[in-house]
Amino acid sequence: MWVYVLSGTLESREAELDMLWEAGASGLEERAGTLRAYFEAPSEVALDGEWVEEPERDWQADWKKDLRPVTAGRFTIAPSWLRGEVPAGQLPLLIDPGMAFGTGHHATTRLAVEALGELDLTGLKVLDVGSGSGVLALAAALGGAAEVLGVDIDPLTLPAAHENAELNGLTFEQGRFTTSGGTLRFEEGSLDPDADDAAEYDLLVANLYAELHDLLAGAYRAVLRPGSPLILTGILQEKVELVRGALAREAFTDVTERLDGEWALITARSS
Repeated sequence: MWVYVLSGTLESREAELDMLWEAGASGLEERAGTLRAYFEAPSEVALDGEWVEEPERDWQADWKKDLRPVTAGRFTIAPSWLRGEVPAGQLPLLIDPGMAFGTGHHATTRLAVEALGELDLTGLKVLDVGSGSGVLALAAALGGAAEVLGVDIDPLTLPAAHENAELNGLTFEQGRFTTSGGTLRFEEGSLDPDADDAAEYDLLVANLYAELHDLLAGAYRAVLRPGSPLILTGILQEKVELVRGALAREAFTDVTERLDGEWALITARSS
């Protein structure tokens, strides 16, 4: 077994995780202040780590042993093998770890799921930009939204999002999943920063970097109906003012923020 070892944690190296998956990593683990990526053989990784050869072990079993459900407001996010540990009265949101990160253990995901759970989603049309594992789109769908679309520029995320939807008991028919209150679908794609689309969504949620929120703020405004909520996460505290400035530029109102460690979630309403 080959391990690529980097200093830091899953949170501090979040921006580089996709590079590890794309290089062929079969799993990631935090240990003693380091991030360890497991490979069958060394490959080219343009990061500042080092290769270490170790005896074979069942690292997936070890990781599963330490993974616990996460409470996020009225939702409990859990891997499928811990579905029995979701407390009574909580909405289960089953997400298995995989190549499309987003298990709920990261502060950005947890903050966004909490924010979604605080809204009455009944009958809403929701857009999840940068849907990844599908966790936020699934939270919206399971929370009662009538129509949910998750988009991501990485086609590798689509199979993971579909698998997670099936874990949550959703049935796939004619290109979309059916929920108790509506439909959910995932597509490869993103928003065009220069588009002037007709407003059609009642809620938009996006877990992206601050710089992308800045770039896409005009597109957020274009696709949202007036007065609709916007939920933005993936924002480092030091980048909050960049996002606030972008929202002011596009005339969003009721801008608020909540913090969790070094991460921030920002909510607003379209004008």
